[in-house]
Amino acid sequence: MSELPDGVKLAAVERKPPRPTATMTMTRDGVNGVEVLLGLRSETMAAFPGYWAFPGGGLSRVDTAAVEELPQLEGPEAVAVACILREMSEELGLSPSKNGLVAIPVAARNEIVADKKRYLPLAIKDTFPIERTAIRVLSHRITPPFGPIQFDNAFLHLHAGDAHTVPDIDLEPQTEFTEVLWATPQEILHRWSKYEMKVAPPVVTLLMEIERTLIRKQRDMNAAAEDISERQPGRRSILFAHGVEVIPIKTATIPPADHTNCYMVGDPEGDFVLVDPAAHLREDMEELANAVDRHKGSLIAMIFTHSHPDHVGDIGLLREAFDVPIWASEYTAKSVPCDRILEDGEVLQLGNQDWQVLITPGHHPGHVCLFGEAGIIAGDMVAGIGTILIPPHTGDMNVYIEQLQRLKALNAHLLFPSHGPVIALPSKVFDHYINHRSSRHQAVFDAVQSGKQSLADITEIAYADTPNAHPGLAMDQTLSHLMSHERAGTLKQQLDCWTVS
Repeated sequence: MSELPDGVKLAAVERKPPRPTATMTMTRDGVNGVEVLLGLRSETMAAFPGYWAFPGGGLSRVDTAAVEELPQLEGPEAVAVACILREMSEELGLSPSKNGLVAIPVAARNEIVADKKRYLPLAIKDTFPIERTAIRVLSHRITPPFGPIQFDNAFLHLHAGDAHTVPDIDLEPQTEFTEVLWATPQEILHRWSKYEMKVAPPVVTLLMEIERTLIRKQRDMNAAAEDISERQPGRRSILFAHGVEVIPIKTATIPPADHTNCYMVGDPEGDFVLVDPAAHLREDMEELANAVDRHKGSLIAMIFTHSHPDHVGDIGLLREAFDVPIWASEYTAKSVPCDRILEDGEVLQLGNQDWQVLITPGHHPGHVCLFGEAGIIAGDMVAGIGTILIPPHTGDMNVYIEQLQRLKALNAHLLFPSHGPVIALPSKVFDHYINHRSSRHQAVFDAVQSGKQSLADITEIAYADTPNAHPGLAMDQTLSHLMSHERAGTLKQQLDCWTVS
């Protein structure tokens, strides 16, 4: 993102209470031990596209009504259980019975896929069994604050017994999952650590908890689930990828974002760095310190992607908390006390991981990205929430677009932005940014070529397709486009008038 231009004020977005959701951790006894069911989410999904995740969804009025009408749903977390049974019927075509999982009738499932309100009338008619006695609540977790919406998710569990008794899953009627997978937690975590599959961050940490507990409980899943259910462990780490943990820091950035992502990057059991520790408040410093203390490796440096205020924390507090050097680009070192200048192309060896330094100007003259097997620590080149501003005087729109093209060519596994959640589909996001900014850049040139000369008139034409854009930001970004055209020699400014060169 960036600093707001002078005179531009944006109202902070008021956060609403977290939305209640439920997911099902379904397990079975396979040939090689306890297996967990994951589904590959369609790339068209708004949340976690292209990720492997648990089945589930948001609690609705249908689920509340089901609890009122179906006495067999009574018990703890009744609405969450009703939700997950409905979601299972739709996404998996399965329902738990006293004798294990059964496939629901195809016609009934098709009705539910077409309209979830049909679930309750069908359940009342005993079209399929409703059995909740084997369902446990493993934990409740509220999603981190860096997203536009927070969710309070109930992680439920059902052990389906022997693999031979579990019906095959037909994905044909639904559109959320493109594949399903039964695999042991060890297999999933191994493939995740090798960047062979993308697994939703809360799924990763719960699988780690399940694996730790299975070891203590001699691989007995029912005993492990009972143990986890009694403890109800909450979220400790947010693992975007193997070797990439995020700590959200409250910052004065551009709404709707109100946090900056600080990343712990490197070997989970070796050397690592803190990227953009933007903390100014004692409580955020404590969060950072706790995260560093949890890490099994050694903190060797702090890196700042650039010197915008929402990325640089209180240097005095940081020095006090972490007695390690500060690394940054030569430009950032002009305003941030720096112990090592990072150069484009150099490789940082962080334990058993290598991360290449990329100097990516455009948003900021000394902007730094890091590229490794896990993906790109992207700073403010892209955002998982909100937008990226290009400051007219220190940024350069042409250079920014060129650097986006450079980053796209790396074919990164994931993108880790400074604001918002992890980005699962890098090429798609880069294409959107490049096409959007290039189109706007051309629109600004076309407005001048058509005879518009003042910044206000050019902005009105260039942003005609975005009537809800904040007028101050639209004018600021139009000026950024104009100045980039001027640097490229395609437009020129005389007094307050812009013309074609």
